Amino acid sequence: MDFRLDYRRYALPFRRTIRTARGAWDRREGLYVRLERPDGTVGFGEAAPVPGFGADSLAEAERECEALAGPVSAARLAAVPERLGSLRGALAAATAASAPVPTRSLAVAALLSAGRAALTEAPARAEAGFRVFKWKVGVGAADDEMAMLDDLLAALPTGSKLRLDANGAWHRRAAEQWLARASDRPVEFVEQPVAADGKGARDLLLGLAGDYPVPIGLDESVVDEGDVGRWLDDGWPGYFIVKPSLLGDAPASVSRLAAADARVVFSSALETAMGARAALGVAFAWTGRPSALGFGVWPLFADPRFDGPAAAPFLHSDDLRRIDPATLWNAVS
Repeated sequence: MDFRLDYRRYALPFRRTIRTARGAWDRREGLYVRLERPDGTVGFGEAAPVPGFGADSLAEAERECEALAGPVSAARLAAVPERLGSLRGALAAATAASAPVPTRSLAVAALLSAGRAALTEAPARAEAGFRVFKWKVGVGAADDEMAMLDDLLAALPTGSKLRLDANGAWHRRAAEQWLARASDRPVEFVEQPVAADGKGARDLLLGLAGDYPVPIGLDESVVDEGDVGRWLDDGWPGYFIVKPSLLGDAPASVSRLAAADARVVFSSALETAMGARAALGVAFAWTGRPSALGFGVWPLFADPRFDGPAAAPFLHSDDLRRIDPATLWNAVS
């Protein structure tokens, strides 16, 4: 029996421009998919590739949806190319029957703005109860940001952990300087210190991970289902920053990580609440070593209807249950 697929494209402005090492970002674009299942029930999913993050492409995902629209077989849905990880994940979410969300609470890391703005944001986040913080670096001059590090750490409560996210901005020498500086400070890990692509990137990351005691997290280096297996085969000793919304068959990849007792941080891809619902479902089902979630990103959109659960020190199962995909689908009509 056939499914029936419909899709809608969205372009949603952020509340404020987001600055990362890859540049300024002022809106989120993506696709919602709606699948009527053979039993007559309906499922939804979100495909929202991150520009510059692997081979996934919104334009190609939309062309694929055009080809899939209308009656479509399960075999055809399964044949979506692996490089379109966000669309594969959206279709998997829309195809699957709703799984119960385990009743639990998970800690969340507070996302701090790049630059000096973090120095004023951190005390307010700490007052709200956060104890894990993520600071975007690699946006300004490395020397200036490095000089701010101790000021930022001094603004955090005793026992707090700080994550540094460079989005691959540093060359080798800058990465070595930062890793040396972070090694004797309460830095939980340094995320993607050097670019994921280019000649020798894999060997460089493995070398840096072996040379410094502060752990390194892989983010842009884990962009599709095959990357997880390759890094596990390499014996990666640091963290895997997993964005379930981009990973295609996320449950299969997560099962491999759990079997390897890997250190995993589940993170947002700045998706809307629809994609967040599915991504957080993967995080809540994780049975491995716990780490604070990288989902402290909302409020994010100028239109708050599309925000996921508001940033708080903990996310609860009920936060997921309150998200209604059908309402979001109708909101972009």
